[in-house]
Amino acid sequence: MLNLEDLYRILRTGHVQAQGIVDTVPVPLLVLDSALCIQSANRAFFRTFKVERYETIGKHIYDLGDGQWDIAELRLLLTDVIPKTRAIIEYKVEHDFPGVGPRTMLVTAHTVFSPDDVSTTMLLSFVDATERTHREAEFEVRFGELRHRMKNLLGLVRALANQTRTEGVSGEEYRDAFLGRLTAIIDANEQGFIGGGDGNLEKLVVRTLEPFAASPDAITIDPGPPVPLDPKQLMSLGLALHELATNALKYGALSKASGQVHVRWVVEEAGGRLLRLIWSESGGPGVSPPVSTGYGTQLIQFAVAYDLGGKVEPTYATTGFKVEMAIPLTGTTQQRLKAGGKDGPDRGR
Repeated sequence: MLNLEDLYRILRTGHVQAQGIVDTVPVPLLVLDSALCIQSANRAFFRTFKVERYETIGKHIYDLGDGQWDIAELRLLLTDVIPKTRAIIEYKVEHDFPGVGPRTMLVTAHTVFSPDDVSTTMLLSFVDATERTHREAEFEVRFGELRHRMKNLLGLVRALANQTRTEGVSGEEYRDAFLGRLTAIIDANEQGFIGGGDGNLEKLVVRTLEPFAASPDAITIDPGPPVPLDPKQLMSLGLALHELATNALKYGALSKASGQVHVRWVVEEAGGRLLRLIWSESGGPGVSPPVSTGYGTQLIQFAVAYDLGGKVEPTYATTGFKVEMAIPLTGTTQQRLKAGGKDGPDRGR
């Protein structure tokens, strides 16, 4: 027969083995009795929540760590949910734990099975989902931004298709005009994606105008102050610059070998940040004010004035065409200007 010493040795060996198995589990575990006092905990729990064994075993769960587990959501789980369901899976608890910091914990709780089916022992496990929650939130933000940008881009493509002139042009001419403008928008949008949602004005100007430079001296770009642009500003300014370059190539300074285009910009801080981008042409055909509003005026008004709340100021000098675009860089209210008349560049084309 077993004496008490042998029985104690067997029981202790079984307890040590059980505790060893529990300690190998990588997620924090607690075993609670019917009074919600802690009977056992594993190493992952001590390590995760920076507590010692003597501070944990035998304590009521709500007394741990000066009350760090006295959380309303957890009280609901243990006193109401668990007795009714016998188990709960990944119940989210968000809390600022002393010594650990803000954490999002997924709590799983089970009543421990026993042959008599009257067990009141409860097993709790905790999975730190803080980083996962942050990644999910970031994904939602990024996805929402992507959806918003795609909606704006498709709306802009539709507007371009509707506004590209069809009267008196062949299908090939319409295609070339539409695809050229669409390419400018796509390039600007791509620059926004590469920049993580924002782009740079200098890169936008260089990339948009590079295909139009027949010689190294045809287009001069003065380095200006750094100007970060959001996706909407990138697409609208890219479209306006593409239209100005296309007009210069067909009818303006870039239509002659001696012609030149000069681009520069400044940022004014007084009364709110304002970007002034100046486009100047020289050495091209003679310039005169338009007699009617053409598509160039409408498109640039659409891109700068209507879309960005800016203002377009053209000058028809004898030395060459010049246009200044004034675009607010701050504020949420966008000024809506009327298209046509003196507010947009037009050379009757």
